[in-house]
Amino acid sequence: MKIFGFLLQFLTVLPFIPFLSIWLIYGFINGDNKKAFRLAMDVTTLFLILVVATMYNTIFGGSFGFYLIVLVLLIAGGLLGGAQNRKRGKIDALKLVKTIWRLTFFVMAFFYIIFLITGVIRYSLHIV
Repeated sequence: MKIFGFLLQFLTVLPFIPFLSIWLIYGFINGDNKKAFRLAMDVTTLFLILVVATMYNTIFGGSFGFYLIVLVLLIAGGLLGGAQNRKRGKIDALKLVKTIWRLTFFVMAFFYIIFLITGVIRYSLHIV
């Protein structure tokens, strides 16, 4: 069980490893790189949410990072759901969740890079 915990921590800290692993392995097995890329994005999003929340808490000295991300996801879901309802007259929940989840991948990847650079600079300058 300790090995599983260590592996989960390792994959969370380095979210590009599960992304590349899933993309390459599933792409090789299935032969559909587009589908493999989407699956890799979907799985990696969870790891990115966890690591960005932790980095946010570390950099800003709080414990609200995960809840802030969930709050933003809920607000984005409400806004996109409202737009979808106005445009089509109904809400396709599966499409809405997929859209939010995949947008979250790109936003969390952006914040991962920003927080990583910020953390390295703060550590280098001893601003902790």
